[in-house]
Amino acid sequence: MNTTIMLFLMQDGITNGAIYALLGLALVLVFAVTRVILIPQGEFVTYGALTYASLAAGQMPGTAKLALALGIGAFAFDLIVARKALHGRLILRSVVTNIVLPSIVLALTVYFAAQKPPVAICIVLSLVIVAMIGLYLYRIAFQPLAHTSVLVLLIASVGVHLALQGLGLLFFGAEGQRGPAVLSGAFTAGALRFTGQSLTVYGITVAFIVGLWLFFGLTLYGKALRATAVNRLGARLAGIRTTLSGQIAFLLASVIGALSGIMIVPITTLYYDSGFLIGLKGFVAAIIGGLVSYPLTAVAALVVGLVEAFSSFYASNYKEVIVFMLLIPVLLLRSLAAPAVEEEKD
Repeated sequence: MNTTIMLFLMQDGITNGAIYALLGLALVLVFAVTRVILIPQGEFVTYGALTYASLAAGQMPGTAKLALALGIGAFAFDLIVARKALHGRLILRSVVTNIVLPSIVLALTVYFAAQKPPVAICIVLSLVIVAMIGLYLYRIAFQPLAHTSVLVLLIASVGVHLALQGLGLLFFGAEGQRGPAVLSGAFTAGALRFTGQSLTVYGITVAFIVGLWLFFGLTLYGKALRATAVNRLGARLAGIRTTLSGQIAFLLASVIGALSGIMIVPITTLYYDSGFLIGLKGFVAAIIGGLVSYPLTAVAALVVGLVEAFSSFYASNYKEVIVFMLLIPVLLLRSLAAPAVEEEKD
């Protein structure tokens, strides 16, 4: 270990930590608003990355077809829920949102996949496809269970994760893929070399954190999400549509996950199941943040990234173990600090 190696490890740790910060913030957002521990966050990463890589290679990603299938399922749920009071306006809005929109996106995907589109179009299509998948998943799998216990929501989350992982194997195969860099070029600063992709990671992470801060602080929808996170029942009594808050939360989480995957896939080869481990490291940061604090989650994500980088140098075989062991002292301290609660009696 010398100064140069330490700087390289810190650079690598900060780059990874920026990704984990985005994922951790998405997990905190979804849990605060919907009480769902979003285990499929890793699948959003994988779907975004491999959809982007497939489009850049001129291949048709199966995720576009999945978005349309989920949209049809969401439309069927809307009809079942509103069967006693069917209004033409509501049906038309549901058709446009759940069937027309994914059909248009599927048609555009089929057209551009044959053309080997530029990077910008690949990014936009990948984000839109994964965003629709996240939105429809909430409508089908989680919105009907919104008033159940956290345990039931966790079981549903595990089921969705397993289903999406299996579909990922079907869509993309067992072989890994890499995508083109979002921003090419590089420059050196002393002993360090900064690539365009790493600068993209830093810039997008900072922009997203600032954007979320402005969204929650200045916009009506952001304030509605904060109100739902603080008191779901009180928000409903105040006239806030908690279902809409859940949809926005899942939409943001899926976009963040897909964007994280797009930033990762030019740096390393990703497989259909790679996102699960990446998402778990974001989950470690979210747990350290107590699943409530956005600033603490972001700081914890940087710590996780640095610990992972230095662990890969000193004990590469145990770096994953070391990262996940960070949870043990945190959970121990939180359990000691939490007030004792008597178990409920039947």
